[in-house]
Amino acid sequence: MNPIVEIQNLNKSFGKLKALNQINLTINPGKIVGLIGPNGSGKTTMLRALTGLIEYEGNISILGHEPKLFRAELMKNVGVIHDIPVIPQWMKVWQALEFQRQFNTKFNIEKCNEQLSKTNIKNNQKVGTLSKGMKTQLHLAMVLSTDTQFLVLDEPTHGLDILFRKQFYNSILEEYFNETRSIFISTHQIEEIEHILSDVIFIRKGEIILLDSLENLNQKYSSISVNEKNANDIRKLNPLSEQKILGSINFLLKDIEKSKIDKYGQISKPSISDIFVAIMGGKE
Repeated sequence: MNPIVEIQNLNKSFGKLKALNQINLTINPGKIVGLIGPNGSGKTTMLRALTGLIEYEGNISILGHEPKLFRAELMKNVGVIHDIPVIPQWMKVWQALEFQRQFNTKFNIEKCNEQLSKTNIKNNQKVGTLSKGMKTQLHLAMVLSTDTQFLVLDEPTHGLDILFRKQFYNSILEEYFNETRSIFISTHQIEEIEHILSDVIFIRKGEIILLDSLENLNQKYSSISVNEKNANDIRKLNPLSEQKILGSINFLLKDIEKSKIDKYGQISKPSISDIFVAIMGGKE
């Protein structure tokens, strides 16, 4: 299959600020890619470029379309859910669905109404009167009812409770994702999406610091918890991070054979958060 997304030498500046610097990225079908970075790292700028909302230098191809040139056509094949819902507040729910049906022939209004029947959202309610969670549910139902191959999630569950966030991602996995589709997620809540990711991107000051699969990360990085007696032996291996927790010392290591260190303490798989903190604020 052809890549769903191809980015070559993507650059974006706002005056003297270099928001994106030489971004190169390929996303193949069947991938769930997490875009992770601190505030001001370029996440939002990248998503705005991908969805054709800003001008940029370089080349982007999504399903064969250049976003800044063919945005209208592109958005018929790409689903987007933002932190702030973009459905007009004055519309009633049924009007929003009808507008989507007229705009996009790939939208299945019957399926959407079936999705909404499982919620407390009523067709005659104004979008502006819905709670933040209900607006997200509405947007999600519309996206899941549209036949697209690429889904962009921009902090989609920010400010919502943990139960809703879990249900949100379960719905994405069960009703949208398959081997022909891909998902691109930008979020600060790394822990709650780690289990669904196939690949991860760390971005800082507009540059990609890390781009790898979860499978490779699990092979490259390891965490070990040791007592004070064995700590100096681990320090000789140049750990990426060191942290004292409940009387033990936890180290994050890269490219160290586990068989060489298992005698010193308990080895475990580090979380993406652990790797992120070590790389973005540490020694790499």
